[in-house]
Amino acid sequence: MRRQWRLLLGLGLLLAMAASLPAMSADTARQSLAQTTCGALHAAAASAPGQGPMLLPSYPGLPPGTVRALENVAFVYDNALAGIALTACGEPAQARRIADALLLAASHDPSFKDGRLRNAYRAGAITDGKVELPGYWQTQGNYWSQDPYQVGTATGNVAWAALLMLTVYDDTHDRRYLDGAVAQLRWIQAHTLGTAPAAYEGGVFGYDNAQRPQHWKATEHNLDVHAAATWAARDSGDAALMQQARTAGDFVTSMWDPRQHRFLVGTLDDGKTLSRDKSAIDAQVWPLLAFDPHPAEWDQVWPWIESQHRSGEGYGYRRQPDGMWTEGTAQVATALLASGKPVPDTLWRLLLAQRSPGGMLYATPQARIATDFAIGPTSTYADFFYYHQPHLGATAWAALAAKGWNPFTGRPIAPAKTAP
Repeated sequence: MRRQWRLLLGLGLLLAMAASLPAMSADTARQSLAQTTCGALHAAAASAPGQGPMLLPSYPGLPPGTVRALENVAFVYDNALAGIALTACGEPAQARRIADALLLAASHDPSFKDGRLRNAYRAGAITDGKVELPGYWQTQGNYWSQDPYQVGTATGNVAWAALLMLTVYDDTHDRRYLDGAVAQLRWIQAHTLGTAPAAYEGGVFGYDNAQRPQHWKATEHNLDVHAAATWAARDSGDAALMQQARTAGDFVTSMWDPRQHRFLVGTLDDGKTLSRDKSAIDAQVWPLLAFDPHPAEWDQVWPWIESQHRSGEGYGYRRQPDGMWTEGTAQVATALLASGKPVPDTLWRLLLAQRSPGGMLYATPQARIATDFAIGPTSTYADFFYYHQPHLGATAWAALAAKGWNPFTGRPIAPAKTAP
């Protein structure tokens, strides 16, 4: 009951903040959002002592005991996003610290010697050259508890790590980062390539002695691979990477539904049957950012986004959402910029209103929102939710939107280009 009252109080504060913002112009709100989110990312990075490798907690300030499995956990996706956003915010040295931690993690895994990255690690400054896996001692039963998703490897997360390394390479021209990105893309190629249709599968799930391949194929994962492989091929001249980019890109293109003018989310667990019932906001807007240029017909996706993902002044994760997803709303703002469309001032103000007392943006203003997806194959229901907690990924995406930065290309957003 006490937690419910805290959530209601938090929602009340957000509504009060939103009510105080309407007089703010779109440009002022966008600039304020950039200052807020870049400032929060700067403070998070500065809190990790030294100048060496570090990883940032995905849910900073999580009250002890709230969600034990998420305490002090640094998800690779969130940290890759944060590093790219720090670059957009003018702090490439801090982005390099995150990339250095991922390079260390890939080369010093406690069990595997194939250069893979896990989905998550323990947050903090890396002081002994060893990146720890997340986990905690479970006193009831006396055992070390780990999350089977966190110690697994998802294809999309690996591709995002490659995108961060490529971003850092563009800034430093240090070959270690390009080589690190290429190594992650080669791991994807060697371990997740599926057939009929040819595309990259979900990755591996579970504990080290019982990891299981995930045979579903996601539109989102494949567009991540397409973007990273295209970028790495350009910088390295590696023809195999260009073929990888084509394989992933062809799958994404095949997921465009010309009747409903939207992207399917991918396949079911068999890797073949198309998933038609569900929709995810990232699968709808990321193609407009990751493909440069993108087919002109993809610009017809906006009515689907408005009719299926709108939640108040923002956007939700799933089809007919049960609340606003901050991260996805920032993704829509970024894609609107890339498509040459105006971003409503209400959208900038809504994002700005999600600021928590610590500076990071809340993942959602609601107590909890659903995604319609499961965390892994051991789930007995769609148990992947977002909660009203300050979130690194939401803050990073809002910074990218406010700064007008495309994380899939490593460049400021230019006027939209579409293929004929």
